[in-house]
Amino acid sequence: MIKVENLSRVYRRSRTSPLRPRAEVHALRDVSFEIEAGRRFGIVGESGSGKSTLVRLIAGLDQPTAGAVTFDGQRVDGRSERRLSFLRRDLQVVFQDPTGSLDPRMRVRDIIAEPLVAQRIPGQAERVAELLAAVGLPADAGRRFPHQFSGGQRQRISLARALAPKPRVLVADEPVSALDVSVRAQILNLLSDLVEQFALTLVFVSHDLSVVRHVCDTVAVLRSGELVEIGDVEQVYREPRHPYTRQLVQAAPTLRGALSGVTAADLISERKRP
Repeated sequence: MIKVENLSRVYRRSRTSPLRPRAEVHALRDVSFEIEAGRRFGIVGESGSGKSTLVRLIAGLDQPTAGAVTFDGQRVDGRSERRLSFLRRDLQVVFQDPTGSLDPRMRVRDIIAEPLVAQRIPGQAERVAELLAAVGLPADAGRRFPHQFSGGQRQRISLARALAPKPRVLVADEPVSALDVSVRAQILNLLSDLVEQFALTLVFVSHDLSVVRHVCDTVAVLRSGELVEIGDVEQVYREPRHPYTRQLVQAAPTLRGALSGVTAADLISERKRP
């Protein structure tokens, strides 16, 4: 379904002095992997590891410096937005912050129907009603505005909007990190149920290996833009090969479920501080 080949992305920062060259930031370095249809593919790593950059490249929201991204046999990189209609139909993204990703001036029914209107898909009212029920919101929620809902409910609205055009791939970029710890498990369980109900391929991004283990069957571990380990999530969790992955695994038991809200990668970063 998704093929990433030798993918690299370099960002160039502004000069701090006319005499100094522009600094380069290597967000991704020669990353390659494949995601089969129906898989639940997790991407894990601490802040700055390149996770969000990788998601943007897969979703056609950015262009690589080198390498290629293929979706169901069609190249994504190098295409203009007008030539990505196949990707916009079949791949949808749920972002980290539901407050920032929902238009506060639009009613919920119009937010969910927005991709249907953009793609001229009929039966919008019926689809909105179906999705409100699927994400566990009442039917009258469609008449209200995003600010009238809690953070967890707003993320349910984001999920409904992403599912509206019936995509084949759902990309969830840190979908619970902005939520209260008390509702994270609810959203993760809902996401897992929706992936099964709608037979989706899932790409799930998180700081936390223990969360990825709960949701995914395959995991890729990123560190400083490099892919350091990939494989079956249970095998990687029980027998990690790379020292960084072992650090993530060792830190995970200290999380105590959702009590602290601190991720394994955060704990590792904390250990590195003087």
